[in-house]
Amino acid sequence: MELRQLKYFAAVCETLHYGKAAEKLHIAEQPLSFQIKKLEEELGYSLFIRNKGVRHVELTRQGRA
Repeated sequence: MELRQLKYFAAVCETLHYGKAAEKLHIAEQPLSFQIKKLEEELGYSLFIRNKGVRHVELTRQGRA
């Protein structure tokens, strides 16, 4: 787990939107998504519920904890 991943997680939590979080962090959306997915794999559970077709995301129970 890297501090950068936690920073990215916090930005997505604040915006509940990958595109807006990436913009806020001044990075592209793809690296943001990759790092969140990597964090989820390290933790062993999903942090967000992703709505396909809509870029809005919701926190899972584990993500809220």
